[in-house]
Amino acid sequence: MDHAGRRRRLASRLDDLQAGAFLVTRLPNVRYLTGFTGSNGQLILTSNDGIFLTDSRYMEQARRELPDLRRDKYSVEFASRVFQACKELGADRVAFEASGVSYKLYSDLLATGIELVPTTDEIETLRRVKEADELKAVEAAQAIADQAFEAIVGEFFAGVTEREMALDLDTAMRRLGADGLAFQTILAFGESSAEPHHAPSDRPLALGDVVKLDFGCVIDGYHSDMTRTVSFGEPPAELRDIYEIVRTAQQLGVDSARPGMSGGDLDEVVRNVIKEAGYGDQFGHGLGHGVGLEIHEAPWLRSGGKDVLDPGTVVTVEPGIYLEGVGGIRIEDMVALTPDGCRVLASTTKELLVL
Repeated sequence: MDHAGRRRRLASRLDDLQAGAFLVTRLPNVRYLTGFTGSNGQLILTSNDGIFLTDSRYMEQARRELPDLRRDKYSVEFASRVFQACKELGADRVAFEASGVSYKLYSDLLATGIELVPTTDEIETLRRVKEADELKAVEAAQAIADQAFEAIVGEFFAGVTEREMALDLDTAMRRLGADGLAFQTILAFGESSAEPHHAPSDRPLALGDVVKLDFGCVIDGYHSDMTRTVSFGEPPAELRDIYEIVRTAQQLGVDSARPGMSGGDLDEVVRNVIKEAGYGDQFGHGLGHGVGLEIHEAPWLRSGGKDVLDPGTVVTVEPGIYLEGVGGIRIEDMVALTPDGCRVLASTTKELLVL
């Protein structure tokens, strides 16, 4: 991946920001700009130089992963080391990520005499459009999710718990080569599926339950995200009807997604189908979100959202209908925007599977 090119693009923003350096502290952004995969690292970037900072645990790892950057370590006084680094780089006015600096660190940095310039989404904006290698990693993570679903979908039986099946699904993804889980797997039976983000419990599976599975994994730092809802035996008639409403709405979202439209416009297209079916109040969350180095990142697909979809962005399309005490249906695909539409990354069927 072209980390140096990414740093150059960020550095080109310094004049507009009226800053001599950019302090990057959010780990996903540090990874995007440097390739560093450890849990503690920061980057100070100028128009023609940069210093990567970490602690002694990661110096050898940084040497391997960041051979083209100057590297240095610090112990406890991070703010003073930032001040020293900025002095070495000839920068006294420093841009920083407003969402990545705590109030304490902000206060400590100010106390050193550095002039601080808050920024919002400078690096996140660069990350929206995926490069070929990034898209390849997202596709690899999605392929594992598809294979894991196929591996466990026939393993459900009466009496098995949500927690047990979630563990089986997580284990399947790891056995298939995932570096880790994209997030805590959501696996819900029956009435629990009416909770959009249900944590697996000891609730046992019973005949007639719908089963909602929302899961994904990580490959080379990049995430996958997919939701499928199946049924263990014949589901209640209303949930079968709702399934078809959600499937129709979700497919319309996939078919309608195209570059240049806003996330709000696509949300409205899908939401109108559910509203017209009489379930508008039961679809409370946004239609979707970007996926990449973070499981939730820009662009956002939600009511009134202004984020524009560009070719190369990867977003989820995930409408749902949730009936308290009865159950819920959600269907979710990641799609990659192409010059004239989008491409679905998942291969798992969206027909209702009755197990």
